[in-house]
Amino acid sequence: MISKSKSVKKAQSPQSPAGQPMSESWAKCYQNPSADLLAKAHEFARYLQAEREGGHDFFNREFLSPNRPRSVMRDRVTGQPRDVIMLGSNSYLGLTADPRVIEASVAAARKYGFGMGSVSLYAGTSDLHVELEHRLAKWYRCESAVIFPSGYAANVGTISALLRPGDVVVNDLFNHASINDGCRLSGARTYTYGHRNMRNLSRVLKTVTAEGASTLVITDGVFSMEGDVAPLDEIVPLVRQYGARLMLDDAHALGVIGPNGRGTAELCGVEGQVDITMGTLSKCLGGIGGCVAGCADLIDYLKFFGRSYFFSASVPAPIVAGALTVLDIIEQEPEHRESLWRCTRYMVESLKAMGYDITNTQSAIIPVVIGDENSLQAMLGELLEAGIFMNFVSFPAVPKTRCRLRMSMMAGHQQSDLDYVLETMRKLGKKYGVI
Repeated sequence: MISKSKSVKKAQSPQSPAGQPMSESWAKCYQNPSADLLAKAHEFARYLQAEREGGHDFFNREFLSPNRPRSVMRDRVTGQPRDVIMLGSNSYLGLTADPRVIEASVAAARKYGFGMGSVSLYAGTSDLHVELEHRLAKWYRCESAVIFPSGYAANVGTISALLRPGDVVVNDLFNHASINDGCRLSGARTYTYGHRNMRNLSRVLKTVTAEGASTLVITDGVFSMEGDVAPLDEIVPLVRQYGARLMLDDAHALGVIGPNGRGTAELCGVEGQVDITMGTLSKCLGGIGGCVAGCADLIDYLKFFGRSYFFSASVPAPIVAGALTVLDIIEQEPEHRESLWRCTRYMVESLKAMGYDITNTQSAIIPVVIGDENSLQAMLGELLEAGIFMNFVSFPAVPKTRCRLRMSMMAGHQQSDLDYVLETMRKLGKKYGVI
């Protein structure tokens, strides 16, 4: 079955990117216009207050240290610092606090200042930015690359710059929200195919390319909710067969996936065959920013027509310098990635043995399906009380029966800490009837 996205002009259901459950009263307020534009905000504030009073507010926790395998946060009850085992960071290799990275960033701040003070196309590009863009192009086996102010901006800016009304975009059902937003902004006709379903993708492509429209297929490399990986070795031939182009969001794969950490294309043996690759500086590289790599003509075009690039201040030089140093470490010290995978495999195998449903994860993201939102909230509270920090995903980000804990592994986790987490998960899983 071919699925075409609904018109963006139609009223949208309330969506929380963080997966925060929505009260019926707030949802009704959101969908029904009021004379007061802020009515929806006031209603949501009342809902949030009730959640906080019930001890169910798990957002915007204050951290007092870098994201390390063991981090320090402020306890909301006592107000005092508290050590936690970190299973909620995207700094997969744990290099955000590496002394070499910090020193490179400090040195760049002294030389270039706190920020660039301009958009990149005018006065916001330093020699460090040029060097990082060259490194990223080489990393992705492409001719050229460009740095955006964030991964979100990279997706939204690239998609809305390339696609026009009359063009066609085909998305994996589980693609990241920033991809969907870029598609809406572009005005292109948007279709979806079943998650990692190549037969479905083939049917969609056969239908839409017969119309003669320019077609772009977009897929995540690592899917952030499921932790699984796109079958690029199957997607690339299909895209070529139907004369379409391919865009890959490889945000969660950079530095982690593939023999050398170069991402999903390296893992699947199709490096240099992806038309557009998006990556971030904010996951494994530990800073902030996004990048897009492709042919030189594409990158020059995006610099002038990617509105989120053209109209945004440049990524500060200290961040760029830190990212360059992290790339050096990734290339020269594979032991960090090896440590990450040792920790990840151990947790995956142990959770499976307990009886947990951890989907088909193939990455450092381990979804632990709980299936009941009340149990999920209770487990989160008890995990934090036990000194274990992890994230969660619930409706509408996933179906209510697939709500889950979301572990993000890091290199350098101590065996004793992992065993403590597993023993806590065993007790809680039995207590709430999950295992």
